Amino acid sequence: MTRRWWRTPLRRLWQRVWEGLRPLDPYRSVKAALGALVSVSVIITTLLVFVAMHSATELRVITIFSIIASLLITQFVANSLTAPLDEMTDVTRSMAHGNYSRRVRSERRDEFGDLADAFNRMAADLEAVDTHRKELVANVSHELRTPIAALRAVLENVVDGVSEPDPETMRTALRQTERLGRLVEHLLDLSRLDNGVVPLHARRFEVWPYLSGVLKEANMSRGASTLSGTAGSGTHTRTDVHLHLDVSPPELTAHADAERLHQVVANLIDNAIKHSPRHGRVTVHARRGEGPESLELDVQDEGPGIPESERYRVFERFNRGGPAPSGPGSDGGTGLGLAIARWAVDLHGGRIRVAESPRGCRIRVTLPGLESARG
Repeated sequence: MTRRWWRTPLRRLWQRVWEGLRPLDPYRSVKAALGALVSVSVIITTLLVFVAMHSATELRVITIFSIIASLLITQFVANSLTAPLDEMTDVTRSMAHGNYSRRVRSERRDEFGDLADAFNRMAADLEAVDTHRKELVANVSHELRTPIAALRAVLENVVDGVSEPDPETMRTALRQTERLGRLVEHLLDLSRLDNGVVPLHARRFEVWPYLSGVLKEANMSRGASTLSGTAGSGTHTRTDVHLHLDVSPPELTAHADAERLHQVVANLIDNAIKHSPRHGRVTVHARRGEGPESLELDVQDEGPGIPESERYRVFERFNRGGPAPSGPGSDGGTGLGLAIARWAVDLHGGRIRVAESPRGCRIRVTLPGLESARG
């Protein structure tokens, strides 16, 4: 060990010296390569002139040879410098035709190598965006086709006289219409969030009465859905799941956009109810966060939970992570509720994630409170 302690400082010193010499290295700098080209051309010309002065060779012949040698060297260096640009041009044309899988070789160590690395990262980002766009179109088309096809079948049966326009038939049509409206509403919310046109109107509020009102609305929505036989936006037909609220301390206050937070909590409760077992329990825990007027919110269910390998995908659009909803009357949702919740939390500068839980699924929302307003 005593003979090796000096190796690390010397290695670091050599790395700094090596990086400092980069502008002088023709293999790592285009400027150095061009400078070396000019230097070699001048040296060759000078040597040939020197040979002509000390021999019987005519100066014209020497000049011709020097020009030819300079042109050959210039052509060789130019080809090595422009080859990456030609390859990038070819790959760019492929990308213009929709092929984002091609990459540029980045074996060089000079500025063109750095450019190739940046180009490949850009191509990878574009490929990911294109893949996301195709998946979005496919998922939206699939989600829209299902309620439209069902609604069309109901209306065709009524028009053809197969079924009577009785209240039960109309309720079936209304369910599909509201499912369609729910999807369109979620897509509009995501569009507004993506475009940054959703302003935040943060204010101070008392957490207990606020969350109590959200849970009361959820219970009322469940009752209305059961009586009418419909399931509107953010509603469900599960009446066997019990909702419980736990706020500590009871006088807890927070600073956030009440409307956006309502959207987050409603989506989380709706998702928890859909994945709850029969006669299960959904608990909303609220407590003070680390900063002033901050809030830490947990929504806990007693369902099958989310596998750890799937947790990173839970908040992606159109993802119904985890097992299928297990309760009666659940259509599985649109797969957009948690994505909307994530974007709303991001607007606050907060964080939403799947927390560890011995049973079921626990979604944790952390809002920074006044810290975000000061930032």
